[in-house]
Amino acid sequence: MCGLDLSWELIVADDGSKDETVALCKGLELANLRVLIAERNGGKGSAVRRGVLAARGERILFADADNSTPIEELSNLMRRMDEGYDVVVGSRAASGAEEAHRSWIRRTMSNTLRAMIRPILGMNIKDTQCGFKLFKREAAQRIFTAQTIMGFSFDLEILYLAHKFGYKVAEQPVSWIDAPGSKVDKVKEIRRFLKDMARIKLNDLKGIYG
Repeated sequence: MCGLDLSWELIVADDGSKDETVALCKGLELANLRVLIAERNGGKGSAVRRGVLAARGERILFADADNSTPIEELSNLMRRMDEGYDVVVGSRAASGAEEAHRSWIRRTMSNTLRAMIRPILGMNIKDTQCGFKLFKREAAQRIFTAQTIMGFSFDLEILYLAHKFGYKVAEQPVSWIDAPGSKVDKVKEIRRFLKDMARIKLNDLKGIYG
């Protein structure tokens, strides 16, 4: 971050964790660090939403805390945004991306779900779920204010909204390392993913997104 020679802030959006995350972050006493505390778990989408809407910068990146996508990839996303894009999506599926330590089962499941996104939601995004996305401030404020899905597949909705609202979206290949010790229930999340795709379409038909 400092190597980009830009003013920046780091926001950690805690999601009602029971470990020492909040205490550890506060103990760092960094001037550029803010910790947002949730009294109870609201879901990954809820945590990201709180962090994005609290951000004060003109460009807002949300990144998974496990650093699966190294922060050094930010410079590539920034360059794409300089080309005129409003949203730049880090992608493990775009040509040139690198994945490490990902099992063939997870690859197969991801590829199957990706194949369903375009015909159902009409989005030509190869990887909606990579936790490394950059937004211009105006786009972020509008998209995340309209967000209704607070669970694991919230990325689907925010990218659907980006397209619906007419923002220019680019997909940027990134390096990605599968972090060990994931607690995500894959079967459960696949069911939610499919359910949320239907929910997004229904929300749009009902006019919920305006």
